[in-house]
Order: sequence, then structure tokens, then C-alpha cells
Amino acid sequence: MAERPAVVCGLCPRHCHLREGQSGFCGARACVDRRVVCTNYGQLAAVALDPIEKKPLYHFHPGSVILSVGSYGCNLDCPFCQNYELSRARVGEVRTQQVVSPEALAALAVEAREQRGSIGVAFTYNEPLVSYEYLLDCAPLLRAQGLAVVLVTNGQICTEPLQALLPLVDAMNIDLKGFSQAYYDWLGGDLHTTQNTIAAAVAAGVHVEVTTLVIPGRNDDPGEIAAAAQWLASLSSDIPLHLSRYFPRYHCDIDPTPVATLRQLQHIARLYLSHVYPGNV
Repeated sequence: MAERPAVVCGLCPRHCHLREGQSGFCGARACVDRRVVCTNYGQLAAVALDPIEKKPLYHFHPGSVILSVGSYGCNLDCPFCQNYELSRARVGEVRTQQVVSPEALAALAVEAREQRGSIGVAFTYNEPLVSYEYLLDCAPLLRAQGLAVVLVTNGQICTEPLQALLPLVDAMNIDLKGFSQAYYDWLGGDLHTTQNTIAAAVAAGVHVEVTTLVIPGRNDDPGEIAAAAQWLASLSSDIPLHLSRYFPRYHCDIDPTPVATLRQLQHIARLYLSHVYPGNV
């Protein structure tokens, strides 16, 4: 009997071809009964109440707090990952709660609002887009309660699923890792896809802020930062850009970003954008 063809995951540009029972690169999506399913659905590995500025979102309800949740899995492989314990984990490798249903998450978020003043839920810590079906199920319930839906994401998602999700999202912080495909090759990603996500979110009226983690010798070229800022300004000069300082982490032992470098790049980006912030300084 001929082997059945693989099922293709259409969520992100990797387009993983999956045999029955096989997980994709992200570790959070697998082929089950000839369908691609979200295997980390509702399996929360981290729950915390964070300042909104920690996302970082500086222009979305500043001074507020937000219930922040994350699971495991990511569709990039950044050697400098800050949350690699979650992002690079696979099924059974991290301690997660028993499945938190969308209804249970909404109830938890309402409780956090009543007791702590939380404005909603931020899906963060790992890459939230790999939990796509969970997002689609949770977001309408949260918004029905008047709660904000926030994504902290690398933006690696294909156009069709993105367009279905955007009407359910209030704010996004999107990582623009660098501004060359060569840099994205180092991470196993696609620059154009992230650009498409940023542009589509802005066009949809989602509040968007952008973060670039500046790594010496990798993506700190002033011309590259200028090009990124110019491109963002072509969408809106009011998009806040966060230039974050890198510290050695995970598999990356490059020296930390000099603060002087961040200040220089901040000055350059401010030639095009109204709001540019140094981070981790």
C-alpha cells in the first residue's frame, strides 16, 4: 500500500509536511487523524500579571496591568532566545496546567480585572501564533467581556490565517528581528512575512508597536536600522519602535550591546519615527 501523502501545515511560512503523529518545527502543532491540530491547546506554562510596558507596549493603556499567559513552542530558532525553556520545549518537556479552556481563561481574566485592575489578556512568553486555534477560541470570549486581546509575537504567520485573526486583536508587539533576509536566515524565518504581518495589523487598525533586539555585529548596522525605521514610517511615523539591548543567552555568547550603540541607533531611527525607545538599559 502506498504511503499516504503528508499533511501540510498552512499556518506559517515553514509549511511543515507532517506524517501521522509527527510534530512540526514549532513543537506545538502535529498531524492527528490527517488534520493539523494545536497540541498545546490551553496548556498554559506561565501565568502572571504584568505591567503593560513589559510587553513592551508604551502607548496602549500606559500604567495598566495585564494578565499574561504562555504555553510552549515557537516557529523560529533564535540562538539568543530569552524564553528558550518554553519556546524550544516540546510536548511533556515543560510543566503545564491541565487544559485551561477558553471559558476558564475568560473567567480568570474577569477575576484579574475585578481584583487587580487587569485590562485583558496578553498571549506571550512563547510564540502565541502557534496556538492559533486557541487564540481564535479565546479572543471572542475576552472581547465579549470588554477585555483587551494582546499578542506579543514574531509575526511569522501566513496571510490567510492572519486576516482571520486580526479582527479579534486589540494590540500587538511584533518583533522585527532585523531588516535583512540574511539575518532572518540565521533565525530560520522570513523577513517578508513579518513585514506583511506588521503592515496588515496597522491597516486593520490594531495598535502596533515593534521591537528589535540589537545584537552587536549582527543587526546593528546604522544603515539597516535606518532602512527599518523608514519602512515603518511608510506605514505610520507614529509606530513606536523599541530598540532593546541584548545580553548573552541560550546558544549566543556575543558580548552585550553597548549602551552607546543603542543611543546612536535611537537617534537614527528618530529621524523617521516619532517614538523610539531603548530597552534593557
